[in-house]
Amino acid sequence: MKIKIDDNAGFCFGVVKAIGTAEEELSRSGTLYCLGDIVHNNAEVQRLKQKGLEVIDHSQLPAVKGKKVLIRAHGEPPSTYRQAEALGIELKDATCPIVLALQQKIRKGYDEMCALEPEGQVVIFGKPGHAEVIGLCGQTDNRAVVVSTPDDLDHVDFGRPIRLYSQTTKSKEEYRQLIDNMKARVEARNGETEEGFFVAYDTICNRVANRAVMLEEFARGVDVVLFVSGKGSSNGHYLYEYCKEVQPNTRMVSAVEELRSEWFEGVEQVGVTGATSTPRWLMEAVAQEAERLSLKNGQDETKRN
Repeated sequence: MKIKIDDNAGFCFGVVKAIGTAEEELSRSGTLYCLGDIVHNNAEVQRLKQKGLEVIDHSQLPAVKGKKVLIRAHGEPPSTYRQAEALGIELKDATCPIVLALQQKIRKGYDEMCALEPEGQVVIFGKPGHAEVIGLCGQTDNRAVVVSTPDDLDHVDFGRPIRLYSQTTKSKEEYRQLIDNMKARVEARNGETEEGFFVAYDTICNRVANRAVMLEEFARGVDVVLFVSGKGSSNGHYLYEYCKEVQPNTRMVSAVEELRSEWFEGVEQVGVTGATSTPRWLMEAVAQEAERLSLKNGQDETKRN
């Protein structure tokens, strides 16, 4: 059985930047607090915990007064920065540059909507409660309308101007469908509208969008795909489902212990890939375990013969 690891899989630039920032500080001081899991991958979180990274939530910020706290790639709302300043916390800001640019764009759009008569709305296509979405909503004083499915559009007032943005890790196809749906509702509600009444911005990360295309080619070339991802990764679930449509024999795993030897019986080619939050070392470990189980299958077959 041949096993190959997808060269295009693994950490995106934003995650690499955040982990590099954490490791640099840990090598100096041995201790750093991180506001939420640095990446949606338990194995990588545990690796960094062993180096001294301590994960906290927002309620624990007063307990680390005067300490150093990492802001991960997902970004944070303005309220977090204000609270940290009041507590004398030194922030190590590792917000992904793409997310940071989107935050600034949403803030500008929100200010423009507030200045209109009637007042306009900011709508964000994203996963409610996701760390990035919380940071984006914070740019609108938490007045943005978050939609994740067409059913959520009932919360949007199509009689008022709209600025639409997307979480950076969402599907471009789903976003396009949402835009078409919203345009149709605007026209049905208002008929002909003036230019600029409804504006949708392309804010999905190209790394994520292009990843799906590259993943399709990779998945078609193997008999089994082992998709390595943390269970809490939004990007991981999207790419896994996409991969499974291309190659039905796709399994999602988050640790080597989840692999099963029967997955590899009679299989010639196995592909190991992952999300933008999946570390390379974990994909390599999964590949090694798959090889071990394949060899074990062969030995068991020899014994039976």
